[in-house]
Amino acid sequence: MSPAARPGAPAGPGTPGPVRARRPGLRRTPVTLLLAAAVAALALLPLGYIAVSTAGLGWSGIRELVLRPRVGELLWNTARLAGGTVVLCAVLGVGAAWLVERTSVPGRRVWHVLLVAPLAVPAFVNSFAWISLLPGVDTYAGALLVVTLSYFPFVYLPVVAAFRGLDPALEDTARGLGLSSWAVFRRVQLPQLRVALLGGSLLVALHVLAEFGALQMLRYPTFTTAIYDQYRATFNGPGATTLAGVLVLLCLFLLLAELRLRGRRGYARTGAGVARPGRRVRLGALTVPSLLALAALVGLSLAVPLAGLGTWLVRGSSTALDLGALATTTGTTLGLAAAAAVVTTAMALPTGWLAVRSRGRVATLLERSTYLGSSVPAIVIALALVTLAIRATPWLYQTVPVLLAAYAILFLPRAIVTVRAAVEQSPPLYDDVAASLGSSAPDRLRRVTLPLLAPGIGAGAALVFLAVVTELTATLLLAPTGTTTLATAFWSASSALEYGAAAPYAVVMVLLSAPATVLLSRDSSRGLTT
Repeated sequence: MSPAARPGAPAGPGTPGPVRARRPGLRRTPVTLLLAAAVAALALLPLGYIAVSTAGLGWSGIRELVLRPRVGELLWNTARLAGGTVVLCAVLGVGAAWLVERTSVPGRRVWHVLLVAPLAVPAFVNSFAWISLLPGVDTYAGALLVVTLSYFPFVYLPVVAAFRGLDPALEDTARGLGLSSWAVFRRVQLPQLRVALLGGSLLVALHVLAEFGALQMLRYPTFTTAIYDQYRATFNGPGATTLAGVLVLLCLFLLLAELRLRGRRGYARTGAGVARPGRRVRLGALTVPSLLALAALVGLSLAVPLAGLGTWLVRGSSTALDLGALATTTGTTLGLAAAAAVVTTAMALPTGWLAVRSRGRVATLLERSTYLGSSVPAIVIALALVTLAIRATPWLYQTVPVLLAAYAILFLPRAIVTVRAAVEQSPPLYDDVAASLGSSAPDRLRRVTLPLLAPGIGAGAALVFLAVVTELTATLLLAPTGTTTLATAFWSASSALEYGAAAPYAVVMVLLSAPATVLLSRDSSRGLTT
């Protein structure tokens, strides 16, 4: 090899020099870093507000507000509901995933779609259907039933994906050693499902801690409902701030507990091997009971809320349905969702870009900060933004920018994950070639970078859009006066026990959420064979 051809060799006359590691994309890192830091600061704003406000009360004030019987009662209600929901969702999610992915149960593709479909029905709509049909469901058992039926797909989906990635050779070896199907599940499959199960359970627990509409409708008091009541009664008094601080601590405890339980041990295949599905367990005499169990789960989680909505939609048709109000509210909801999707995705771009193009502790810290901020319940985020707007920028109180900021804090991770994946698949070579041809930075951004990232940007925007359509808590507290969305219109009508008037708004929300759920079920069912 000639000296000019050797990597790093000095260039001779007329010979192009070696390519340096520094690229035009990296020269923009300081600007990207500042933008990502600003996004992280916004995401952590509610946590900072709670910490500063709580510290301002002093230890005596904190003890006086925290060490009360009411706080103990709320802690017990919240803990037992979250714990019970996690256990039931884990049992239902793992059991349903095992039947669909590892047994010979008939109609596996259909069952998969039906088990994902409950995600299209918001939890507060689910509670509306149950309590409108069975008024006596407003108990702990009723709350446990409703939130479990609303959230078990969060466990089912990752466990199905984990089942699909297991190495069937391990199971065949275990069976060859004489282990029964139950022993294979307990000793071989379940340990490899730990990460997926813990991740899904964490999502369930965080959703239960943040849930407001469903539990308020069921009249089951938790920290979230108590914060809302305290805020309405005293307009952000010290009591609401203290309760928000306790709720944030519970969220942080769950995040740390999940990391601790996950541990460092992992399970991975050392090679691709032969692509083949695992051997399915023949149910035999248990086929009918398994079908009945799946039908019962789908019926309770999907058929009951849809039947409730259909019943009240028919009953409400006897009175005049204000189609103009429904159309206006739908338009307002779509407008806010579109604006939130644009703003949130734009904010996700610098963080996703930095996490891939400039890997390091700083980039990781900025990215994780957005996840931590979004884990804070919406009631706490809204409370912080309301207080800060009144004290610092009163002209922004109850305006659309504050509401969009709340949406961005809540749903930033949905956009960052997809943007980061798109950046990972976008080679920096194209940007370098365009720069070497004399293209300016704005021109490269418009003609090279954005077209490459378009699929990820679109996916993130779609996820944010659909999340905003059904968002209730932050919208109730932050929406400008006179602004009504589908969720708040539904909430107003159902709170006044006007179930017939509330049903159309719920139906529109379900219809708008359905496409994303169908795409999710189709994406996760790849590789599923009948």
